[in-house]
Amino acid sequence: MTGLVYKSTGSSYTVKTIDHQVFECRIKGKFRMKGIKSTNPIAVGDVVDFELDNTTDEVIGQIHNIHDRKNYIVRKSVNLSKQTHIIASNIDMVFLLITINNPPTTTSFIDRFLVTAEAYGIEAVLVFNKIDTFDEAMIDEQLYLQYIYSEIGYKCIRISAKEHKGIDQLKNMMVGKVCMFSGHSGVGKSTLVNALEPNLNLKTKTISEQSKQGQHTTTFAEMYDLTFDAKIIDTPGIKGFGIVDMEPSEVSDYFPEFFKLKDECKFNNCLHKDEPNCAVKSALEQDKIAWSRYNSYLKILEGDDEHYRADIYNDDRIASDQTRK
Repeated sequence: MTGLVYKSTGSSYTVKTIDHQVFECRIKGKFRMKGIKSTNPIAVGDVVDFELDNTTDEVIGQIHNIHDRKNYIVRKSVNLSKQTHIIASNIDMVFLLITINNPPTTTSFIDRFLVTAEAYGIEAVLVFNKIDTFDEAMIDEQLYLQYIYSEIGYKCIRISAKEHKGIDQLKNMMVGKVCMFSGHSGVGKSTLVNALEPNLNLKTKTISEQSKQGQHTTTFAEMYDLTFDAKIIDTPGIKGFGIVDMEPSEVSDYFPEFFKLKDECKFNNCLHKDEPNCAVKSALEQDKIAWSRYNSYLKILEGDDEHYRADIYNDDRIASDQTRK
């Protein structure tokens, strides 16, 4: 039998067949020995082959094969920094939910996520959520961020899940696609899924006033069928987002505005740091590239993941003079 993985708990998997039969499955013993480096060899969105085990009172599927993935998105495992965790696979579009200060989403986090999406060939859309809570300064900050990323070529939309603003625009983008919502805990992923499909009634929680961080409501990634011909994968909140398996020479290729200037640099292997006649540095000095993007690039280039995770909630979004240059 063949089915699509809708939920993964790490030890068991909910699989739905093409005729909408749902089975709880586990990995067949020998399957674990294939040398898959991620902490979770099977992810939500995987197409798998399984066979039913009727030897017990409970009918359990035994997964024995994963079909080739067209793409997937990964991050470093939280507890095992040398291993990766596949968040989801076979995604048509990923929506990164961004909030200004409730909780804060840094440009470092946004850029690391976008680089990963670029590297794995997944279209990314920036969703600025909770616009109903913005004061004038927050509106300015959000619009500035939107300007930066729109100029690069990323689609940006403004949403208020609670007031149902922007929901129809979001639905139109999702029709016929397998989509994923991602972002920090507390940015409103589950609330937004509920706004799209109220009958799902996913659990939501408020922001911790003490830490201004979200409280986890989604423990495991899970896919849902939506009534307007779309699928959505709701994911646990991500605190840090370390870059995985990327050589320094590759990093700038996943910054679209850097990649466009690559052939104009004097050296083919230019890292856009200290090299002479660098087109990227020249564009930076002319304010054609955002300083926040360049700073994110340098941090990724330096492999500054540990420092990044520790400082993720520092206010390094766009407030500094250097960013506003």
